[in-house]
Amino acid sequence: MLHNQRIVIIGGSSGIGLETAKKAVVLGAQVIIASRSEEKLYKAKELLGSQAQVYVLDTTEEDEVQTFFKKVGSYEHLVVSAAETSGGSFLQSETKQARNLFENKFWGQYHAAKYGAHTLSPNGSITLFSGVVGYKPTVGSAALGAVNAAISNFGQTLALELAPIRVNIVSPGIIDTPARSKMTEEARNQFYEKVGSKLPVQRVGLAEDVAQSVLYLIQNSFVTGTVLHVDGGHRLT
Repeated sequence: MLHNQRIVIIGGSSGIGLETAKKAVVLGAQVIIASRSEEKLYKAKELLGSQAQVYVLDTTEEDEVQTFFKKVGSYEHLVVSAAETSGGSFLQSETKQARNLFENKFWGQYHAAKYGAHTLSPNGSITLFSGVVGYKPTVGSAALGAVNAAISNFGQTLALELAPIRVNIVSPGIIDTPARSKMTEEARNQFYEKVGSKLPVQRVGLAEDVAQSVLYLIQNSFVTGTVLHVDGGHRLT
């Protein structure tokens, strides 16, 4: 149980982060959720109730992240699921796109871990997010794969450097979340069906699948420096 423990979830206003927040609240936790979208945050607050606090935060802004953690104060667990992802042909994609990936997904998590560690309980944990293309080279994902691999190594190194704080990494596969909301429903369903049919589990993942994994890493005090693959076996195909 997580009774009265404070959990900071950056990216907690939608998708995997919100599902993690919901499950944490059921287990008795107090959640502090942060994201860029004020509208999404307050919708999330309505769902989560009095056990939730919300903050608008852009993790690419280092000073903003530092100020955020000063406001939060002491807490037990940090989860950083917020990230913008993109892909495309290596030769045809602009370098700016790759830089933006690193700014959002790598440097955003770097800033959160750097400033979040100062007020984090020594018995607590940090959970970062990588992704399957960091382990399964995929055409069109050169930059994203590099970012994901960097995050995994970063997190495992922090497990040594920040000990006894535990640091783990979740590496999701293809997950059905609002991140693909720009696709039409028909195109999205066809994509999920095509990907899912090739996986050992015969389906794509749900936000709940990943949230359960995050809560496992939060609650198991004997797990650190681990990359937990929640990809339905995608990296094996």
